[in-house]
Amino acid sequence: MTITQLKYVLAVAEYQNFTRAAEKTFVTQPTLSMQIQKLEDELDIQIFDRSKKPIELTSIGAKIVNQARLIVNEAERMQDVVDQEKGFIGGEFKLGIIPTVMPTLLPMFLKNFANKYPKVQLKIEELTTDEIIAKLVEGHLDAAIAATPLYQEKIKKRVLYYEPFVGYIPPSHRLAKRSNITSEDLEINDILLLEDGHCFRDGVVNLCKSSQLNTSETFQLESGSFETLIKLSNEGLGMTLLPYLHTLDLSEVLQQNLRHFEDPKPAREVSVIYSTSELKMQIITALYEVIAGVVRGAIAFQDVEIISPKK
Repeated sequence: MTITQLKYVLAVAEYQNFTRAAEKTFVTQPTLSMQIQKLEDELDIQIFDRSKKPIELTSIGAKIVNQARLIVNEAERMQDVVDQEKGFIGGEFKLGIIPTVMPTLLPMFLKNFANKYPKVQLKIEELTTDEIIAKLVEGHLDAAIAATPLYQEKIKKRVLYYEPFVGYIPPSHRLAKRSNITSEDLEINDILLLEDGHCFRDGVVNLCKSSQLNTSETFQLESGSFETLIKLSNEGLGMTLLPYLHTLDLSEVLQQNLRHFEDPKPAREVSVIYSTSELKMQIITALYEVIAGVVRGAIAFQDVEIISPKK
């Protein structure tokens, strides 16, 4: 049994296809198949049910994959120990970012990070929170940036910042003449929301629930982007809530429609999250320090109330 064989097994388990797994591990398909067959012969079991399309794990195969993932992670930790001892910060690093953070935060830190750590090969994916959790646990991501807390035993976090919610209220809205707003002012059926799957949407709904408002009605207008929500709001279809960093890019005209919450401001906690295996911690720490340094100057709010996306 070799580490290479276990990596091949993990690749086939992920892609459910021998040819695709071979491409991703940079070997020929016959070589990959032969090595997996040798492992199965050695263990005297069948890891994959090759009669199924796509290929499926057998019951014992699923257990083997879980153990293989632990072994491969521990093997990679040895290289981490060496890299940290040498002070080396480099290599491939897979980072996931949720959609409501990616457009505003990524441009703020990416160039700085790339300039400071040119040997790190960042591979960035925009993923939902549920996708991020699954990929972190399965070892397909090294770290992610997401709204927390997540209440996941296998995931750790380092809080980057607390981002207040801001009301976007067009001139025709009932709250337009207010200089500030409170959560008690909100009516859930009057708020334009992101589509299901966005944790910011969950935070908004939880904020309204905390005000004991009626959430039984079906939301008719939902969108996948804040830009669309703003346009719908400008058409008189309701108000919406935005994360603070998103408001910084609005034009002066649109910023006149912003209304901040009274203290304590409802806010989301945004963190760097990573597996409890703590692989590549030197890169995670470097990423955290760069992002925290950039955002610290953009968000100066202190009195906030964290609205969990997972209540």
